Amino acid sequence: MATPIVTGQTKLLGVMGYPVTYSLSPIMHNRALEVLGLDYIYVAFPVPIARFAAAMEGFFACESIAGFNLTIPHKQEVLPYLAKISPVAQTVGAVNTVKRSEQGWIGTNTDVEGFTHPLKKWERELETALILGTGGAAKAVIAGCQNLGIKNIHVAGRTLEKLQLLQQQFPIAIHSWAQIAELLPQVDLVVNCTPIGMAEQPGTPLDQEQIKALPPQTILYDLIYTPRPTQLLRLGQQQGLTTIDGLEMLLYQGVLALEFWLEQPAPIGAMAAALGIPYKT
Repeated sequence: MATPIVTGQTKLLGVMGYPVTYSLSPIMHNRALEVLGLDYIYVAFPVPIARFAAAMEGFFACESIAGFNLTIPHKQEVLPYLAKISPVAQTVGAVNTVKRSEQGWIGTNTDVEGFTHPLKKWERELETALILGTGGAAKAVIAGCQNLGIKNIHVAGRTLEKLQLLQQQFPIAIHSWAQIAELLPQVDLVVNCTPIGMAEQPGTPLDQEQIKALPPQTILYDLIYTPRPTQLLRLGQQQGLTTIDGLEMLLYQGVLALEFWLEQPAPIGAMAAALGIPYKT
């Protein structure tokens, strides 16, 4: 990929989160912008939660910033700062993509479709899902599971208050972390929406014995893509389970985000190639 020429007229896109140094979004989006021949550049914005309000004010004051993605821990924190949010973001209650308008920031959520897209190729009838975590990504996954027609959606977390808030928003069953083991034999989809397993937070949300309790047809889906594979997916692969990592979700939510910002088709093939994953039209 050629090094972009940055001028005084170059528009900025990016991803705001903390931590965010692991993100592959800059590689994917800058390749797309190069293919499209646009005077844009996409960068990472590491913003701790304590400085989020200041960042939002500063971003809007900088007219070069045309839009940005949001990742952990800002997908819900951003809501009060938006002038308008899309219907899907309203349903989810979390935003991962915003763009500038004359009225202020407009937010949407591309995670829902990004999450469901890799599952559709398996053409399996999924009936029971277990979602690990209670943050903004979990909300998008719950909405995605609903869109897929999954009848039984279980969510496990460590904080009862957060679980109860999710249950007020979605028709789900909630469970403490200690109850996970009793759920495992009945699920056919497990999705890790926690940061456990990231390069900065090594480990696995399910241990080897818990993985062994899963039915053989279970799909194990980890939203994390760095490292690749995560320890969770390595354990799943050892048991012969179908595994999906977050790289395909990153691709498809990124395509939708770029089209939201630019209002033109995104070069999905080039974006997939930049991430090192196969893509067939």
